[in-house]
Amino acid sequence: MLSIRLARNGAKKRPFYHIVVSENDRIPTGQAVEVLGFVNPIAGAGEAVRIDVEKAKSWLQKGAQPSKTVLDLFKKNQVI
Repeated sequence: MLSIRLARNGAKKRPFYHIVVSENDRIPTGQAVEVLGFVNPIAGAGEAVRIDVEKAKSWLQKGAQPSKTVLDLFKKNQVI
């Protein structure tokens, strides 16, 4: 089963997350099927969230289940 979740990147105390489609049995930082965007929680004047809406809707139609955090991000950014 596929899930849409956050994969943490970045340095210590400088988090940066990719929104990825991955298999449930893989580790969160492991190989992803596709990258849908990113979240930068400590972005100053820069872009904090970028989501490829078309890809996200496509994966949701194919049956990928978003995590709770990703679902909240999708709702805030009018993906769902």
